[in-house]
Amino acid sequence: MRPGGIGDEAGRGLDAQLAALDTLGWRELELRTVDGTAIADLDDRAFDRIAGRLATDGITVPCVASRIGNWARPVDGDFTLDRDELARLLPRCGRLGTPYLRVMSWQAGQVSDAEWGVLARRRLRELSERAGEAGVTLVHENCTGWAAKDPDRMRELLRAVPGLRLLFDMGNGIEYGYRARDLLGEILPWVVHVHVKDAARDARGCTYTKPGEGDADVAGCLRTLRDHGYAGVLSLEPHVGMRPHRAQSVPDAELAAGFVAAGRALAELCREAVPCR
Repeated sequence: MRPGGIGDEAGRGLDAQLAALDTLGWRELELRTVDGTAIADLDDRAFDRIAGRLATDGITVPCVASRIGNWARPVDGDFTLDRDELARLLPRCGRLGTPYLRVMSWQAGQVSDAEWGVLARRRLRELSERAGEAGVTLVHENCTGWAAKDPDRMRELLRAVPGLRLLFDMGNGIEYGYRARDLLGEILPWVVHVHVKDAARDARGCTYTKPGEGDADVAGCLRTLRDHGYAGVLSLEPHVGMRPHRAQSVPDAELAAGFVAAGRALAELCREAVPCR
């Protein structure tokens, strides 16, 4: 298993993101935003500069975290947003050598639960076919959406969408009310990418912590992945300073310090629970 991280959790600009990664000695950078702009929304010149810098520095991009089907998009909303984002991202994934593109399965909007599932499966089937033609695999995260936390729905989605695979996030269960390790045991054969975060919940809500200090059983999840033979990236998404659906609330220096501290905690868990390289 190879440690890496989602860049904008460590800093807004690419320099800050790469500096945090370098401090940890990591070479895997998952891209979501740079300078507050989603990867699909960057103009061509800005993207070319980013791609060139990553190539020069020898940084691998294992996944691009898109907004397709995410918490801000209802399943009865404008599908053109998702189609257009995919069309923008597929050649960029090709330029970066990125195999995986993160997606979710939309909010319910104003439709029934049954129709929600029908539309989510139909949309992802179309998008997955287009991605497959470009050599990119869509990976569905256990976050928000029709198949967000129910393993039966995840398996139904996988049956309906050839080529789709799963992204497992260790910390989302604390936010959404389930035990992540229990879910992991149900979906292991289809997990190809992993996000690492930890959190604790009390009467005030969900508080994100360094890996190993919350209730997500990060060490247990690492052992389960190890025992199954997972050999992909552990992409750190600590949420200690940055929340993608909220305005950034801390300066870059503080954001980077929190990311590096969380990264060192993950490295320690790896040493204790499972070998990471």
